[in-house]
Amino acid sequence: MKKGLLRAYLEVPVLQKILAALVLGIIAGIVLPGYAETLKPLGDLFVRLLKMLVMPVVLFSLIVGSASINPAKLGRVGVKIILYYLLTSAFAVFFGLLMGNLFKPGTGIELGTGAGKAIEAKAPSLVQTLLNVVPTNPFAAISSGQVLPTIFFAIIFGIAVSYLMNSRDERLRTSSETLYRVLDASAEAMYKIVGGVMQYAPIGVFALIYYVVGKFGPNVAGPLVKVVVAVYIGLTLQILLVYLVLLKIYGLDPVKFLKKAKDAMITAFVTRSSSGTLPVTMRVAEEEMGVDRGIFSFTLPLGATINMDGTALYQGVTVLFVAYAIGHPLTLGQQLVVVLTAVLASIGTAGVPGAGAIMLAMVLQSVGLDLTPGSPVALAYAMILGIDAILDMGRTMVNVTGDLTGTTIVAKTEGELDLSKWEK
Repeated sequence: MKKGLLRAYLEVPVLQKILAALVLGIIAGIVLPGYAETLKPLGDLFVRLLKMLVMPVVLFSLIVGSASINPAKLGRVGVKIILYYLLTSAFAVFFGLLMGNLFKPGTGIELGTGAGKAIEAKAPSLVQTLLNVVPTNPFAAISSGQVLPTIFFAIIFGIAVSYLMNSRDERLRTSSETLYRVLDASAEAMYKIVGGVMQYAPIGVFALIYYVVGKFGPNVAGPLVKVVVAVYIGLTLQILLVYLVLLKIYGLDPVKFLKKAKDAMITAFVTRSSSGTLPVTMRVAEEEMGVDRGIFSFTLPLGATINMDGTALYQGVTVLFVAYAIGHPLTLGQQLVVVLTAVLASIGTAGVPGAGAIMLAMVLQSVGLDLTPGSPVALAYAMILGIDAILDMGRTMVNVTGDLTGTTIVAKTEGELDLSKWEK
């Protein structure tokens, strides 16, 4: 019987279980608030497990992601699409922060303000932050949980491995291919661990939400609704003011684009997986958009790996939610650090199961909002994770729409777009 129950539990999608845990936690917090403190250690365990994963996932994912880009392909097409992905991700975080500053989600919860002084002390100037991106000791940066220096080192190391794998020297090529396989296996091992931790996530979320509602009351629901509204307005702005404007600039009809892209957009919204939607996205690019196979076979898989516009926008809103919920709004300098971290992190974490949770923890850490078990930051984080299923549908759709937009524009600039398909 126990084995059957466990199998049934594992077969239910994780995001559905987390959403159910959020609802049950709210109900339990209202009906039986007296037991919230007793179950709180189960939530603290979940936070500790996530903190354990952040740095290894960042390191291995980014190295493998950077190393997997063939230097021979980093010509015109590679440079164009990577610049496009980085630029649109920056716009996405900007829209996220804009919505976060306008809606101020998290205000009124007052989970605790004791972390304020410590956070302020951790916030260096923007210039110093940019200098600190380059680590003087990468191993110290990794062991101490410094996110930006680790991201920088991982990207540089991955590019170096990529060049060595394409070396004419057989010794270098063979040894670097072996190294890549070891790193790739390490990344896959971390993804497997993430998958296991995410199976425990509903229990952790239930315990943390139970504690929050039991202690602070049901008024926490209002700010979460603000988060959903702010994220979806931001996602809409990303499509209308970034993707469609860029298409118009390059002489392509935005309305026709949306009609052609609808299958991929709907599939992404329903499946909540950029990688899972990739076959549909490729078919749309070839049959509907008229993109040459030589272009989309490179740009779309790359986009599914490194382009996370929707997720980057989500970071902007949710980081401000956490900051407002603990009574410590972020300074302009800290918000710029959020932009930088979210854009750089997008290179390697898109394909990770539970990527939103890991990436949010990473971005929070970059601005001094540490996920200490039992802290107000951890409680606000759990609240966001509870509504992640709702947010994930929209942000995945935007991720895929961004991939298709960039692919179409690059194909147009390279003369590899069948314009006859746009005349219909």
